[in-house]
Amino acid sequence: MSESESHPETAAVGQSIPYERFLDCVHCGLCTSACPTYVETGDENDSPRGRIYLMRSVVDGRLDLTDKVQGHLDLCLDCRSCETACPSGVQYGRLIEPFRVDMHQQSAADSTAAGTPPPKPDWFHRWIMYGLFPYRRRMAWALAPARWMQRLKLDRFAQAIGLSRLLPERLRRMQEQLPSLGKSLPPLPDFLPAKGKRRARVGLFIGCVADAMFRRVHWATARVLQENGCDVVIPRAQACCGAIHYHSGASEPAIELIKQNSSAFNDDSLDAIIVNVAGCGAMLKDYSHIAEEIAADSDLDPAKFVSRVKDVSEFLAELEPREPTGPIDAVVAYQDACHLQHAQRIREQPRQLLSMIPGITLQPVAEAELCCGAAGSYNLTQPDMADRLGQRKVAELIKVQPDIIVTGNAGCSLQLQAQLKKAGHTVPVLHPMELLDLSYRNAPLTELV
Repeated sequence: MSESESHPETAAVGQSIPYERFLDCVHCGLCTSACPTYVETGDENDSPRGRIYLMRSVVDGRLDLTDKVQGHLDLCLDCRSCETACPSGVQYGRLIEPFRVDMHQQSAADSTAAGTPPPKPDWFHRWIMYGLFPYRRRMAWALAPARWMQRLKLDRFAQAIGLSRLLPERLRRMQEQLPSLGKSLPPLPDFLPAKGKRRARVGLFIGCVADAMFRRVHWATARVLQENGCDVVIPRAQACCGAIHYHSGASEPAIELIKQNSSAFNDDSLDAIIVNVAGCGAMLKDYSHIAEEIAADSDLDPAKFVSRVKDVSEFLAELEPREPTGPIDAVVAYQDACHLQHAQRIREQPRQLLSMIPGITLQPVAEAELCCGAAGSYNLTQPDMADRLGQRKVAELIKVQPDIIVTGNAGCSLQLQAQLKKAGHTVPVLHPMELLDLSYRNAPLTELV
């Protein structure tokens, strides 16, 4: 009997992944210093090299997929900093992501084989991650009471008397992660016309959580695009990018969202599909890979959609933006979002755009390649590691004594604001488009902070 036959309970996990991808890793270890979890724990099993070895061992049948093994894999942030560091071109994201999907499917298959119902998602995944986060309207309804509590300062009162400590841990962390919501802004219209000579026609992806919590960033992005001669189209039929489902192993809802978004932006007049959230952008650009690897529907081909997806900073840099003229006198610390600098390889463009603003002093930050610990819902599902990484990141950002911290991802913004608050700092966290928008409109910084 072969080794793989001796472990039938784990033999199916990872079999969907082309085996050559595991062999791309030559175990040189250059990825370890770029891996946030390895830097924190020093455990080889929490490094990209170690996790690849674990996954390959499971595929080979040399290792059972125990809770301990799965724990090392679940601790991965999927930040993909290892891909930037790797000289061999290992596609780590295309290993860990489909492997997690297989783990999810294998769990259901094991239950079926045992004659028991497939395990249902726990209450948090079922009602919050899958039932609330991916839906803009539901998020808006859920945030309405929180917005009033902030306005009346009841949230501070609840914290002061310890009432918030009575919440379940994940709900408490959600409450702690809430930014200052401010007044509710109207939804973006279906169309916003270019200012001056039209240079492009673009679709704007607004997502789910980002639209509910950071709609002001969408408005700022749309105004910046208009200032640069872009007609902006906002399709009503668009939905969540699917990252919430896919990164937690729920492949079927992710595939449905790929279909919905590909259809919503199926407009030949669009020159680009613009995204201002790094995590969403990375997911949208991976649609073709995901469809190829996990979709049973052979008719699904989102290549046309993927070819037009651009991060807003990437698009503007290519378009050669109009010079902003309004001064903003501020020291800025720019926080690289992992799914921008590693997954999309976009690093210099946001810095170039910020440097165009009169008065901005852009300060370099140490350990820019390391994740802040947000990683989508990671700071809710892996709170201890998320806090360690968040505190580490905030310490480096504060060293440059910034007036403003800037990042191009909604998750990073939530994580940094929460960690800054815990550490007693009041530095505002903004999106690059918010500063560009202020400069184009010659508006004061006090409008945002």
